[in-house]
Amino acid sequence: MTSARWYAVTTQPRHEKVVAQQLQAKSIETFLPLLSTSSRWKDRRVLIERPIFPGYVFTHIELKDRHHVFSVPSVVRMLSFSGAPAAIDDAEIEAVRLCLTYGDKPEPHPFPQAGELVRVKSGPLQGLEGIVTRQKNQCRIVVSIALIHKSIAAEIDAHLLEPLGQFAEQTGSLL
Repeated sequence: MTSARWYAVTTQPRHEKVVAQQLQAKSIETFLPLLSTSSRWKDRRVLIERPIFPGYVFTHIELKDRHHVFSVPSVVRMLSFSGAPAAIDDAEIEAVRLCLTYGDKPEPHPFPQAGELVRVKSGPLQGLEGIVTRQKNQCRIVVSIALIHKSIAAEIDAHLLEPLGQFAEQTGSLL
């Protein structure tokens, strides 16, 4: 069993893609959630892939190998608490991947304070837990990475959801 965990690395502004590429070149597993958005330039419209969580790249490493991460020029720091790098739960990273892969119209979402905690009963997101919100008469599920206080939301059919409790307080899980 490996002791590798997910860690959030902060980057210089707009250097997320470069950091991810340089880390991958060093054989370090990375996760950089991107979202394609349309942008208007002077003469045309283009699709641009932008980070969902600006300023962050996620790395899956053993702590003893963190010096490889810091050798990348645009890395600013690794998120830490009390001087120790703070690991991110594998389930939180997987929840974001599921939303990007199978969610309908994923988009960044403000980190929720409290809301109804739900679980997806069936479909490609089955088992995913998050907070349900409504936007423009559409039901959305919000999943978060608590450590960085960032969230992603994806549209989902309300009939696929089952409540887990009345209201969910921030617990550090998938909220």
